[in-house]
Amino acid sequence: MKRLIVVSIFILMTFSAYGKRVFEDNHYKKMSMNSIAKLLESDCNRDIYVNCYEASKYYSAIYKRDKKRKEIDKNIITKISELKTKACKNGVSDACKGAAIRAQEHQGSTFIMWSGIILIGIAVLLVTSMIFQDEDEYKAKEKLEERKSVENHGVILKYSRPFFKRYVSPIVSSMKNKKKIKEKYKRPLASAGLSDYLTAEDFFSFKIFLILGFPIVFMGVRAFLEESWSLSLIPVLSIVGFIYPDIWIKGKIQRRQRDVIMAMPFAVDMLALSVEAGLDFVAAMSKVVEKAKKNPLSDEFERMIREIKVGASRAEALRNLAWRIDLIQISSFCATLIAADSVGASIGPILKALSNEIRQKKSAEAEKAGATAATKILFPMMFLIVPAVFIVIATPLIMESIVAGN
Repeated sequence: MKRLIVVSIFILMTFSAYGKRVFEDNHYKKMSMNSIAKLLESDCNRDIYVNCYEASKYYSAIYKRDKKRKEIDKNIITKISELKTKACKNGVSDACKGAAIRAQEHQGSTFIMWSGIILIGIAVLLVTSMIFQDEDEYKAKEKLEERKSVENHGVILKYSRPFFKRYVSPIVSSMKNKKKIKEKYKRPLASAGLSDYLTAEDFFSFKIFLILGFPIVFMGVRAFLEESWSLSLIPVLSIVGFIYPDIWIKGKIQRRQRDVIMAMPFAVDMLALSVEAGLDFVAAMSKVVEKAKKNPLSDEFERMIREIKVGASRAEALRNLAWRIDLIQISSFCATLIAADSVGASIGPILKALSNEIRQKKSAEAEKAGATAATKILFPMMFLIVPAVFIVIATPLIMESIVAGN
């Protein structure tokens, strides 16, 4: 009987404790995090130090929640620290462990910060020493090079050239595959008339520099205008920066070839008159350069004269001229002169025939362009002009019909 009474009392105490716990849990579930934190903080103020640590955990959860909502209370961090410190001082070991972990994290972050600063300082020192070591060599090279203005070749090249020529070109020049770079870009640079301004290594350095140059300019403009442009555009701008020089140089080649074709009739006529007047080929070329307006063809003739004067044969100089300009008309012109020179024929009549042929081709091309102009203007007229005319004519009629219907 006594055993039955003891077991009954134990069961009643267990269920009462469990019921009390369930009641408290349900009670806490109904309360907000802020209310629980304040309740625990009040217990902490009554020297229940375990609740100090519990209150700090609730305040930490509140801080994380408000951080996501961007509604941070600046005093909450101080409160968390004070509660954990109080709990730690009064024997709550878990609070002390958390403080120790934070101290270690702080020490680790401080160590990482100072390590980064020291490494950045070493990198700056090394780069600076390399710059000053190469400065004398760079200045000597600049004095030896012919200084020519690049203002007429675009703003991007004008402001980029000092940087990539000073810092990127030496790296590209030391690359193992620079021979392939020379083979790839030497002729396009010559055809664009940029051989005196850029080497093949300089052009490749220009491409590499713009991979960083375009994103840097983008970030600067973005910061200056205080815009929120997406940073995902940076990889796209880097790709555009690498491709841009190729597009730019193709445009320059096309413009230069068009100018050469425009200047050819006068130059060939002048050559023919000069040769028939008794001048030799080189003197006739010099007369063309003297009398003609400044244009790419006269520049190429001047360069050809310099090559002949330094010892190149006439045939070799003409081949170089055809290689640089890279035009069918010029190649045909040079091949005819080389063939006439090889058999010793007089070039006066040949030049006259070439002049007539060039003029006929030029007029034929002008007629062809005029014939295709009507076809080219057809689509803009259909999609732009015709709809505009239709709107102007049809709008009053539609308005009248709407008004009459009402």
